[in-house]
Amino acid sequence: MADPLRLGIAGLGTVGAGVVGIVQRHADLLTARTGRTIAITSVSARDRSKDRGVDLSAYAWEDDPVTLAKRDDVDIFVELMGGDSGPALDATKAALAAGKDVVTANKAMLAHHGQALAEAAEAAGRTIRFEAAVAGGIPVVKALTESLAGNKITRVMGVMNGTCNYILTRMESAGLPYDDVFAEADALGFLEADPTLDVGGIDAGHKLALLASIAFGTKPDFDGMRIEGIERISIDDINRAADMGYRIKLLGVAQQTADGVEQRMQPCLVPASSPIGQLEGGTNMVVIEGDAVEQIVLRGPGAGQGPTASAVMGDVCDLARGIRIPTFGQPAGTLADSPPARSARPAPYYLRMTLADKPGALAKVATILGQHELSIDRMRQYDHAELEAPVLIVTHAAAPDALDAALRALETTDVVLAPPVALRIEAV
Repeated sequence: MADPLRLGIAGLGTVGAGVVGIVQRHADLLTARTGRTIAITSVSARDRSKDRGVDLSAYAWEDDPVTLAKRDDVDIFVELMGGDSGPALDATKAALAAGKDVVTANKAMLAHHGQALAEAAEAAGRTIRFEAAVAGGIPVVKALTESLAGNKITRVMGVMNGTCNYILTRMESAGLPYDDVFAEADALGFLEADPTLDVGGIDAGHKLALLASIAFGTKPDFDGMRIEGIERISIDDINRAADMGYRIKLLGVAQQTADGVEQRMQPCLVPASSPIGQLEGGTNMVVIEGDAVEQIVLRGPGAGQGPTASAVMGDVCDLARGIRIPTFGQPAGTLADSPPARSARPAPYYLRMTLADKPGALAKVATILGQHELSIDRMRQYDHAELEAPVLIVTHAAAPDALDAALRALETTDVVLAPPVALRIEAV
């Protein structure tokens, strides 16, 4: 039997403790499946005294994760600290320079520094694996890098933040406003320490940037992504979308265009009967479309101790078996620079606006839309408040640039009392 594979784990929060638990519970199973003993030799975290629900007494403790990353008795550095820079980045660089492979759940670090880290890994003859960084327990990174390697990927799409999906589905099922459900999610511990990472679409955007890099053979480009969060979604939007047979999801879409790679993370309306439309609670779903496979749908838990630790151990087991794949599925030097692209593909849009309750207001809105080549498919006017008239418009398919120009024009009129909410209706 081969020599033991020795892990050094930096970060003993929920996921780190979960990884320790799997190694301790399933030692014999892991050995049978990989042909090697997988052992933890050292750990690092901020607080030695905290009870994490697992026995850490057999492992060396390093207060500094960089020191842990350089230890001679560590073969794989498991980075579970989080953060796009600071100790996580420093320790990862140190591990690669010391000739260690890296397994991480850190989507932010890879979205911002993935290209440089991939190049460093290859220069050292190592690799970085990050299944746990995207969609929790769903093996989407493995699917793209291995199972679908024979496909030209045309589109990657999905719901990649369980907290946002929980908020949106909870608003609908309980009839509660956004602020109430946001507070509920916070009390349940669903939100990041900085909640804008979740509800602002940033966390999901990090994940989409990594999948787009693998899918299209391009350098990770988080900065080139169009991101919009769910903060402006109201219970009225949820209910009115449902009236028309749609549900609202924070949807990530990445696709190759003639001008570059389009990446967008934004709330969209999707058919309620579609697989994405039926997604409930904190579950994630990723849809991958390729020229040979056509379409596959991957669904599962997007976060949590068990699912994320499972993904970490999947990467560890691959390395134990000797399976070594470049970080983003192909050598880092072959990843292309691809300019960020804006989709020109027309789509229908949902528009919610509050108009001044006076004669000619609706006619002025219709005129502006017509001037920008947006035609109205459906329109509904709801109960008036004092001096205000809520109006919902669904357009026929319109070019995104035309929509943006129309929205800018609407905001300059004296009849639109607040910036309109515009949501793309996505074909899924």
